[in-house]
Amino acid sequence: MRLGQITMDLTPLRSSRDFRIMFWARVVALLGISLTLVALSIQVYQLTRSSLAVGMVNVAAGGTLLAGTLAGGVLADRYERRQLLLLSRGGAAVVFAALTVNALLDQPRLWVVYLCAAVIGVVDGVSETALVAIVPDLVPKAQLAAAGALTAITTQLATMVGPSVGGAIIAGPGVAVCYGITCVATVIQVAMMSLVTRRPPAEAEHQHPLRAIAEGLRFVRRNRLIAGLLLVDVCGGLFALPYAVFPEFGAKVLHGDPRTVGLMYSAPAVGAFLGALFSGWVGRYSRPGRALLGAGLLWGLGITALGASGNIGFALVFLGLAGAGMIFTDILVRALLQQHTPSALMGRVSSFWLALATVAPAAGGALVGGLAGVTGPGIAVLLSGLACVTAVLVIAAVIPDVRRAVPATSTGDGSDPVPELTGVREGDGR
Repeated sequence: MRLGQITMDLTPLRSSRDFRIMFWARVVALLGISLTLVALSIQVYQLTRSSLAVGMVNVAAGGTLLAGTLAGGVLADRYERRQLLLLSRGGAAVVFAALTVNALLDQPRLWVVYLCAAVIGVVDGVSETALVAIVPDLVPKAQLAAAGALTAITTQLATMVGPSVGGAIIAGPGVAVCYGITCVATVIQVAMMSLVTRRPPAEAEHQHPLRAIAEGLRFVRRNRLIAGLLLVDVCGGLFALPYAVFPEFGAKVLHGDPRTVGLMYSAPAVGAFLGALFSGWVGRYSRPGRALLGAGLLWGLGITALGASGNIGFALVFLGLAGAGMIFTDILVRALLQQHTPSALMGRVSSFWLALATVAPAAGGALVGGLAGVTGPGIAVLLSGLACVTAVLVIAAVIPDVRRAVPATSTGDGSDPVPELTGVREGDGR
């Protein structure tokens, strides 16, 4: 296989003007937002000197993020998705401006920070769901995996660069500058997205929001492929993201200091970034369902090996492999969901996926943290990784639609809806 066949596929950037605009708008915005995520925590600590208060601002943003994601799913299937993105990101710019003004006060108000964090969660949930839902309208189905890899790498880039740059800015000019940069970056994002071509909304009939969500849930329940895809991703988030025990693992198993723990938190992002760089094969592989199961196994095996390791070098390598498995899982789940979900349901199904991706790691952190109190951090991480591996193997055996999944065909305009597919070829035995 030639190097050009495994390195990141840039075709969506070359072939689709609208996707190219969305991509660069997202890069600008995420680099700005990553500054604010650091600034929020540091400002709250400076105002309160309480780690509990810092934790609560994250709860405020996380709780409303879940609500915004579910609401965004309904809205993205009801209204024009480009317009929804413009409104939600425009609202975010107003919030960042409010944080900037508050930070410039002689006595910044803590309640303003909490309120803004909660609103940020809502608008981020709406806009991220709308973004996932609009991508199939921008590129042909054959390019969805490549588009997913490009979208994923923007997040990893911001994760690696943003916190360190944000810390340097806060140590110098202060948190107000971080908020101000984020506000400007978001305004630029809105201006760029306004250049994207308008498209008609996916759904003509307006339903009650709860009925609309119930309709989406019925589709997921009846479509074994879609349900299986969500389960694979949930298993990874629930069992193979043991970040909660990294401090204890670094101290008691690796016998390191806070620098060791920092490296542990960075290693999965580095592995994910490198994985995304060499993701060109994903869009060309004819059996993405099998590739997804392999990625899920790699994710779980990396965490399993971490639990069995006692050396910082090996631990970082295993975390990098787990990060690569995580990003391949994300890319494949995203592409298969977008290929096999009707356009009229794309927003709601996307919102379910994003909501589960928010809840599963939080629940998994509590689970592995409680287990570490009984077994110790090493055994807890080992068992957590094995649970992920076992769950993926069970899904492969119980839901054959996942391992048989193949790319959906497309007319090439990226906008054609698909029926309620099972993801298997004719004659495959179902």
